[in-house]
Amino acid sequence: MSDDTSLNLFQQQEANRRRTVLLVIGFVAFFAWLGFGGDYIYYLSTRDAPVTAYHHGFPWFGIALSVVALLTAWYAYATGPEKVLWSTGAREVVDPTDPQEKQLVNVVEEMAIAAGVPRPRIWIVDDPDPNAFATGTDPLHSHIAVTRGLVELCSRDELQAVVGHELGHVKNLDVRLMTMLAALVGAVALMHDGVSRTLRGGINLGGGGGGGEGSRGGGKKGGAGPLLVILLVVWIVSWILAPIITQLLALAVSRKREYLADAMSAQFTRNPLSLASALQKIEGADAPTTAIKRGAAHLCIADPLGRRLTAHEGLFADALATHPPMAKRIAILRGMGYAQIKKEGGSVV
Repeated sequence: MSDDTSLNLFQQQEANRRRTVLLVIGFVAFFAWLGFGGDYIYYLSTRDAPVTAYHHGFPWFGIALSVVALLTAWYAYATGPEKVLWSTGAREVVDPTDPQEKQLVNVVEEMAIAAGVPRPRIWIVDDPDPNAFATGTDPLHSHIAVTRGLVELCSRDELQAVVGHELGHVKNLDVRLMTMLAALVGAVALMHDGVSRTLRGGINLGGGGGGGEGSRGGGKKGGAGPLLVILLVVWIVSWILAPIITQLLALAVSRKREYLADAMSAQFTRNPLSLASALQKIEGADAPTTAIKRGAAHLCIADPLGRRLTAHEGLFADALATHPPMAKRIAILRGMGYAQIKKEGGSVV
């Protein structure tokens, strides 16, 4: 590996470490706002209540949600890879029995040596659609999973290229950031569902006493009313948008990293045309990959949901698609392959 490439790799690793920290900070801060914002809304709604009624003063919600967010982030980091693998129904290849599994283990071992990383644990997802993904927290604790359809469809060279792509994600620490995102997307969706059920049950913000409180209480209510309504609307919108925002973040993070992982695969295998061929076969196969759900879609080498948006470029596609256009990835890899053949004095067929 050249000095420039090594420097870029170290920069990418450091950037991914920084983004993971910022992701956790943003996640905790968002739920702190939801908690302490809810406390303040509840305070405004009860401060003019009769003396005998409940007056919300201590920020229970803010403290509770902040602690929950911290624990969730820690739990996502500690168990995220296992949860991702569990969600896909993957089974670990410990003692390979059939020729395809033996070839897969051999290929992963070879490519781990080429990439200069420890051999990851190997998993197979029993799905006929060809796909693959990597997960983990670092190169020492990484996993590579491929579908049954991939090992049946790809030649050995193509399988090497796909595994090299996933090891690229492992080596530059994409797996840490992307697995954290997958876990947090699931956690936000779960919290969102719980709060949605609560909101559908109705919220009593009228702390209120009757009209007999007199003009003093009425004046306070009149002053807090607009602020209370604005805060309540922003708070509810925040809950509604939370899963959408985290999903969009996962999509944006994934889409930009596929090109780099493609290039790293070409570097590990010295054969970019094999990855181009594998991607061509994956693109031509029937989608979606039913075993891989939306929360882990951004981890895969190809969009497992088979969405048309992935085939496009532009601002809208960049924001909403999990992967860059397959045709563009294939064209770049073919260009790399033809340039390599020309440099080596061969002929392009």
